[in-house]
Amino acid sequence: MIKAHRINYLHKKFHILDGVDVSVEYGEFLAIVGPNGAGKSSLLSVLANEIKQDKKQQILFKNKQITDWGIHELSKHKAKFSQHNSTDIPLKVKDVVMMGRYPYFDGQPRKEDWDAMSKMLLETDIVHLKDRDYNTLSGGEKQRVHLSRVMAQLENDVVHKLLFLDEPLNNLDIKYQYRALESMKNFTRKTNSVIVVLHDLNLAAQFADKILLMKNGRVAAYGNPDEVFTKERISDTYNFPCTICKNPVNETPMIIFG
Repeated sequence: MIKAHRINYLHKKFHILDGVDVSVEYGEFLAIVGPNGAGKSSLLSVLANEIKQDKKQQILFKNKQITDWGIHELSKHKAKFSQHNSTDIPLKVKDVVMMGRYPYFDGQPRKEDWDAMSKMLLETDIVHLKDRDYNTLSGGEKQRVHLSRVMAQLENDVVHKLLFLDEPLNNLDIKYQYRALESMKNFTRKTNSVIVVLHDLNLAAQFADKILLMKNGRVAAYGNPDEVFTKERISDTYNFPCTICKNPVNETPMIIFG
């Protein structure tokens, strides 16, 4: 799906990313984790073609250099949920979600655009909010609106789509954290792929097929949750003691700090 080799990113001579390799296959769910300042969001932005990369570097998306894709075409194959979204949008919720359909129509939405919007309002449980002014919503409700918008963008017949999400669980209560991750997991079951930045290691262990653990702009570990989440590695990466045990429900690694 997407492959990148030795990604470097400098900002004012500071190495934010230093020799990062990433490879995500069709139908794979990759969680990028690590402490604050590790380079997680920067890596996501580079992979999503939002940050100019070194010309010597190559990021292949569906076996084609990502910079060679046309913007309009690419928007139907990949979408990105950003960590920071505007808190002041003078539109109704349904109109914000419809923004995800802009690549598909000129002027007025078509029936398939309205259908896609309605489907994602239901998926994120915000149908009852569709006629509300976006600016009157809580932080968690706004988060779900933007999740709905991004998911509506990829509601099409394209095979093998890629969804980037940067800390999508912010402001969400437990119920909607799980619902969001379950939606992502269902998305990958259709041979699509997901790359998501998460802070909750236990949720990453439960839902991700692969974990990319970052520290100081480098890859500290990459592999399945059992391989990456070890007591020594997590304690060292976060500079804080932890214990690893098995989750009694699904036997994934469970990280307990302290």
